[in-house]
Amino acid sequence: MKAEPPSRGFTREDLGLEESLPVTILTGFLGSGKTTLLSRLLKHEESANIAVIVNEFGEIGLDHLLVQSPVDETVLLDSGCLCCTLRGDLSATLQQLLARRVTGDVPAFQRVVIETSGMADPVPLLQTLVADADVRPFYRLDKLLTLLDARNGPAQLDTHFQSVKQVAVADRVLISKSDLVSNEMVGQLKTRIGALNPGVPVDLVLHGDVDPSMVFGPGLDTRAHSGGEVKDWLNDTAREAASAARSKTNAHTDSLDHDHHIHHHHDDAVLTFGFRRDKIVHPAGLKLWLDLLSVFQGPGLLRVKGLVNVEGRPVVVNTVQHVCHPPEALDEWPGNDRSSRIVFITVGLERTALESTLTALDFRPSGRSDGARIDTADYRRFTAILEGIRSSTGSNP
Repeated sequence: MKAEPPSRGFTREDLGLEESLPVTILTGFLGSGKTTLLSRLLKHEESANIAVIVNEFGEIGLDHLLVQSPVDETVLLDSGCLCCTLRGDLSATLQQLLARRVTGDVPAFQRVVIETSGMADPVPLLQTLVADADVRPFYRLDKLLTLLDARNGPAQLDTHFQSVKQVAVADRVLISKSDLVSNEMVGQLKTRIGALNPGVPVDLVLHGDVDPSMVFGPGLDTRAHSGGEVKDWLNDTAREAASAARSKTNAHTDSLDHDHHIHHHHDDAVLTFGFRRDKIVHPAGLKLWLDLLSVFQGPGLLRVKGLVNVEGRPVVVNTVQHVCHPPEALDEWPGNDRSSRIVFITVGLERTALESTLTALDFRPSGRSDGARIDTADYRRFTAILEGIRSSTGSNP
């Protein structure tokens, strides 16, 4: 018989929580400086009462902060924070932390930072936070943060698609070791990041000295999104900048001596498409579209950012591959534009295939007047949408 999850049997009230605990995922390629950043971060007063989860405790240099080891694989830091290892299932680790918080075996942490290994794909972690029924009531995704080494990052982007993906799905990118390269190289790296992830905030971090506000705060958790943030990553300027950046990067690459063997082939594989729609969307149409995205496009769909006009209300949608964060309504529109704006960041997908999915947004149920469980007109419209997508892409959603 399967063991009961540790979190089953108690509620947020048992934990003294009015809402779920925010989680920041910190990713970045090998040598990007995640260990240094975490060590400095935990020294800030604003960083008290954090539970830090790392893949292997031995990989992170926090020995000078250790106080005691209250339970196996969990250590208490003198900052009041916790550090525990992730050697297996993230869901089980998060639930064990909750159980120990309830019993008082660990301090009452107020947020979580998860540090991935350098080669890790952050998407499975997102899946756990967003979709795991035993985790979702207690934790929420706050931000996906990617650290990129200014000196070695360009070569890593050239040779490792995992590094490209870490940048493409990020809510914020931090560039480390910028003091080791020229301002021109930093500028080129920023341009390249903007081409991979239009509108993403990019900041410099020296020796791991980071403002906690860069690590904590709204990311995919759209309840806290400001209108300005949404406008930044959805506006036409960001998309045009991404296109211009890609052209500039390719031109720069072509002008280099071929003996250097520098080819941004991974960057070239990542394409950004933007769409604008004026028609108001019904909630059922939004749900249908999001459901289709989760099963139709697969790993080729790195990220979708969208602001959708749902019956007059601005609703932010965020999807990373097959992980769809629950859509959240903004308090007000970021500007006078009331159109729906959607940005796709993709690998190996054609613009026509992505555009075909948007027809699902036109779905509007007519309602059932005869008491039937399924309205036949609605069903015909639904199947027509699926058939249209199948015809335009040659797939079978």
